Amino acid sequence: MLILDSFIWLFFICFAISLVGTTTSPWYEDLPAVAMDYKVHVDPGKEDCYYQYVNPGATFYASFQVLRGGDGMAGFAVRHPSGQLVLPYQWRPNAEYQDQQSTGGYYHICVDNQFSRFADKLINIYMTVIRYDQWEIYSKELEELNLSVENFTTSIQSVERDINQMLQHQNHFRGMETRHYNLLVDNNAYVLRWSLIQIVVIVSTTIMQVYFVRKLFDVKNTRPRA
Repeated sequence: MLILDSFIWLFFICFAISLVGTTTSPWYEDLPAVAMDYKVHVDPGKEDCYYQYVNPGATFYASFQVLRGGDGMAGFAVRHPSGQLVLPYQWRPNAEYQDQQSTGGYYHICVDNQFSRFADKLINIYMTVIRYDQWEIYSKELEELNLSVENFTTSIQSVERDINQMLQHQNHFRGMETRHYNLLVDNNAYVLRWSLIQIVVIVSTTIMQVYFVRKLFDVKNTRPRA
């Protein structure tokens, strides 16, 4: 069950449009950068898996966080397009994986809630695909116009990497904030519920004690025998 709370971050659209030609792959797979943010409900005892295409030579990043549910932990695994399990399953609240120079293909990302038999989990999944090699093409196109863009390209690449890292950190802290808020809400509900139960128990015990003490002092009307 997937709650679609996703966005695809696309920058340098004018440059990307020139790169999208006649191809059988989805249109977004040829863009220089793609970022996706999902919030997923995983039912108890279930496993949800997703596929993400990564261009050859691109940088792939994936992370997950358990926002709400049960013990606050789940399994997360990433399988390389070659079939190798590059990030094995571990029961934990969050995890991340990064491939700086991907060989290309579809990565297999799975979230496992099979150890939880009763509690569903709300999971945040964040993925980015960055194609830094596209900067070289961009630089060559500008050099054909007799422009010196070496410093400009280097600066923009540095800014792009910093922005990407900043977005990753923002997503991580946003997930932590949501997780902490849900934990506070659950703790508040827990305290209120048990407080009401204790009040009911105390009042019931008091009423029973008063009743039985009064019964001890009850005097029955008896007639004296001659």
